[in-house]
Amino acid sequence: MTGPSPLNSGEPALLNGAVTLVEGSTFCLSDRIGDIESGTAQGLFYRDARVVSRWELRVDGQHLEPLSVLSPEAFTARFVLRRPPRAGAADSSLLVVRERLVADGMRETIVLENLGREPTAVVLELRADADFVDLFAVKEGRVGHGRAEILVTDNELLLNDRADRARGLAVSSSELPTVMPGSLSWRIVVPATGRWKTEILAQPTVANQRVQVALRPGEHYRSSEPGRKMAAWRDTATKLTSGDPQLTSILHRTESDLGALQIRDKRQHRTFVAAGAPWFMTLFGRDSLLTAWMALPLDSSLALGTMQQLAEMQGQQVDALTEEEPGRIMHEIRRGPSGGLAIGGEVYYGTVDATPLFVMLLAETRRWGAAPESVRALLPAADAALEWICHFGDRDGDGFVEYQRATDRGLANQGWKDSFDGVNFAAGVSAQAPIALCEVQAYVYAAMLARAELAEEFDQPHKAAKWRDRAAALRTKFAESFWIPEKGWYAIALDGGKHRVDALTSNVGHCLWSGIVPDEHAEQLITQLSAPEMDSGFGLRTLSSAMGAFNPMSYHNGSVWPHDTAIAVAGLLRYRHIPGAVELATRLSGGLLDAASSFGGRLPELFCGFQRTRFSSPVPYPTSCSPQAWASAAPLLIVRSFLGLDPDVPRRTVTILPNVPEQWGRLELTDLRLGGTTIDLAVDGDQVTANLPEDWRLITR
Repeated sequence: MTGPSPLNSGEPALLNGAVTLVEGSTFCLSDRIGDIESGTAQGLFYRDARVVSRWELRVDGQHLEPLSVLSPEAFTARFVLRRPPRAGAADSSLLVVRERLVADGMRETIVLENLGREPTAVVLELRADADFVDLFAVKEGRVGHGRAEILVTDNELLLNDRADRARGLAVSSSELPTVMPGSLSWRIVVPATGRWKTEILAQPTVANQRVQVALRPGEHYRSSEPGRKMAAWRDTATKLTSGDPQLTSILHRTESDLGALQIRDKRQHRTFVAAGAPWFMTLFGRDSLLTAWMALPLDSSLALGTMQQLAEMQGQQVDALTEEEPGRIMHEIRRGPSGGLAIGGEVYYGTVDATPLFVMLLAETRRWGAAPESVRALLPAADAALEWICHFGDRDGDGFVEYQRATDRGLANQGWKDSFDGVNFAAGVSAQAPIALCEVQAYVYAAMLARAELAEEFDQPHKAAKWRDRAAALRTKFAESFWIPEKGWYAIALDGGKHRVDALTSNVGHCLWSGIVPDEHAEQLITQLSAPEMDSGFGLRTLSSAMGAFNPMSYHNGSVWPHDTAIAVAGLLRYRHIPGAVELATRLSGGLLDAASSFGGRLPELFCGFQRTRFSSPVPYPTSCSPQAWASAAPLLIVRSFLGLDPDVPRRTVTILPNVPEQWGRLELTDLRLGGTTIDLAVDGDQVTANLPEDWRLITR
């Protein structure tokens, strides 16, 4: 992707003053000085455990003063600092630069630069500790205060987990330090106009073996392994540019963050996406599938790798503890020291929507050019998923998919709004399980049509007819059971008593996206979603402000989730023929992109749903993940939707039905890979150009 660098000159979005660096499943949370403070949620996390819980730099025993934080890529940052002025002096002459790279561990280069006219004496100290606690414990506030067994050698600080001695951390420096329990220190004289530098390596150990950190001494971040991985990703990814510098910068940050969030299965030579930093640096069913869908215009291989990985872990048996069931797609995988104590265990299956999303994505990936043999190999997994939908998913045989956790250790709500109070009536009362969510039925409808489409291609006519008939029946039954005519919207769910859970929520936007909504209902939904109770000015609220449970500072009951707004925009543009649909989609996407600019070009997982007329900038949600995969990918879905871009590689067609906002100017997609074909597309107003092969067809109306 070409164009200007991310907004704010490369500065990362600082949510609550935190700087997040991420590479694969390793990430680091620090303050804007670069310190990791003991007793906080900050740290260096590797394999879902915190391997550094304290990392504090002191000069002459003092905290450093921050000047700037620069983060050209999601895996690296440069903290520009100074020594506080000495007593009686107005200025400081000692510049301190910390350059941090994260991979399977962490490398930090510390440079002291004396800008004064005489030598300066410096005592530099790094205080380090580890508690090795599980990611969940940190997230829930059960933070440790150092439980490491500390060993000191002549040039290294060794920290070992007292509870699991096979897990540890080695801290070493290129300039030999004085090593004491919990610290490394140096006594330095920096000559006038001179510099002093050291490189510090934090290297995790697992099973008493040191992890080979992919960070070599003296290596610039661009030539490091994470840098080379990012360059390779950019080389293969589609280049997206816009005449709008704001949009181009946001897309550049999207590309960087999605590149850094990728996890590689080296054994199988495949790539998939972690859900997001800091709390979800692992494969998630729902999040990874939706992110892969949104990222198709950038790189369709992520979708195939994600589905292959999920198919390997698809449910095979009934297990109440993990909520595994045959054919079910898992919710998340955890690898931390207490993975078996996380919700349901190391692999947990308690999600109701990942299974239909898997089938939906399989057909969509084929349309974007996945090899027929790769898709054919996943058809048994798709059929097992549909079998789960029709039997285990539809627990009472009413034709709808419901959820109810198997034990008190599972998630009470198992759709994307999975907080305990995420599904409620208009009066504010929480719904009781088993619960059938509206968007899940919409996903099931789309999954049935997706399997029918694949059946037609792979010469399975009976299956094609079967799933098309099932989808048509579900569409009719859904309208009868979920539509609330006196209100003009769909119930978010049916509860255990088959009562319509009547709150107005953003979930109905997902129904539009799936195509399950008839035109007469779509027209009324557009009116409801256009109202200020739903449109915050920075995106779509998860819950209307007129509902009893509304709280703009809640997780799911009034906040704004970028991926949710992007899906609603895609749904509205699916119904572009309905009056008001394009106008609302334009307004919602404009507000969301303005929010992205306020966050430095990086959309967080969510933010508070206050009205824009009250606060001119979006208000951060305190514990929001950033970068977060489906939030990072949301701008891609928005751009694709306004382009009306729908390739169909098996039929050698590319459909472009543009409704591009005027301020975006000319949109270009260069090196868009569709199977074995690479094409360039450009849209400028209603003018469409594409260099398609001779046997392909461009559809523009």
